[in-house]
Amino acid sequence: MSLMGWHTMDTQCDLRQKIEHRILKGLDCEWKAAADSIEPPYQGRLKMPMFRLENMERQLGAWSSHTREIRLSRQFVMTYPWDAVREVLHHEMAHQFSHEVLNASPSLEPPHGSSFRTACQILRANPKASGHYRPLQDRISSRNQNEPDRIMRRIRKLMSLAQSSNPNEAEAAMVKAHQLITRHNVDLIRSQQELSYASIFIGRPALRHFRETYQLANLLIAHFFIKGIWVPAYVMEKEKLGRVLEISGTPENVEIAAYVHDCVVRYIESQWTAYRQRQGHKLNRYRKTDFAVGIIDGFREKLEMKTNDHRLMATATHALIKVEDARLNAYIKERYPYVTSFRRDGGRQDDRVLKDGMDVGRQLIISKGITERKTTAKPLLVEPPT
Repeated sequence: MSLMGWHTMDTQCDLRQKIEHRILKGLDCEWKAAADSIEPPYQGRLKMPMFRLENMERQLGAWSSHTREIRLSRQFVMTYPWDAVREVLHHEMAHQFSHEVLNASPSLEPPHGSSFRTACQILRANPKASGHYRPLQDRISSRNQNEPDRIMRRIRKLMSLAQSSNPNEAEAAMVKAHQLITRHNVDLIRSQQELSYASIFIGRPALRHFRETYQLANLLIAHFFIKGIWVPAYVMEKEKLGRVLEISGTPENVEIAAYVHDCVVRYIESQWTAYRQRQGHKLNRYRKTDFAVGIIDGFREKLEMKTNDHRLMATATHALIKVEDARLNAYIKERYPYVTSFRRDGGRQDDRVLKDGMDVGRQLIISKGITERKTTAKPLLVEPPT
């Protein structure tokens, strides 16, 4: 092998070691955050374990009481988003808690017995997140291949029609899809059928989020039947805990909201690049926030106007009113019993740039691609775009 080849291998090895080091530090940070959330009388009784990444073919993670280690699959943590990794970590923490705090005896009860289930409740961990468990990203992909839901098939078809080269036809298809989503969810909420809920991160964990991130979160919560909570999460690039938006809802709604989020973010990036070039590159990062907030407000205005127009024509049976999902609220309450709200000051803004952004936002059309969202992403050590 040439010297260049050896150098490339050494560089790749160094990068892998750097990534693994940061992942292990992230597991340490997330473990501490979860342990700190434990309430009396168990608060402070769980002791820090060791963490290790291993080549594990049949497991996503494991707790070893002999070595006091939480081991996670190297392939899993290098392939899946951080929220999936954290979910498995919390599951293995529950095994540790069951053994070291609740004193569960392996000879008297199975690994996923009553002590473990109690530990999961205390830590709010997913008891299923181990072994052959499939993260939400995989379950979404699998469901999409054999879509059983007639309504979701129709929504996807409308999203495909929204790619029409005729602007009026494209917008009409997008609005129709949104109205169908709304009607479908109103019917689900009013029904008594059992619903399942899921939670995933959207966007990147960061130490600081710009105003447009919060605006976009508010839009998704208002229009796509999900709930959003800003939760602590490890920021890989900074090796510290920051925050990220976690959205919760039915898997279908979570999938749609996450796709809309990604579409809007990509639209903002492309439109900002073009707008800044037209302005001679004189605009700084704060003006990008004004422009992005304008795009989100313009898109929200269009959604609300079109939806309100349709409400006037809706029948009493299918009136598209905002309905609270009590079962989703209960799911959130169980997941996060203590939630505090906060407000963020808007700061100074350039009204002209904001207005230009709103004009661009009114042209945004969400089209085909719900099934094409890239839900698995490696934890790359790169700075988010600015």
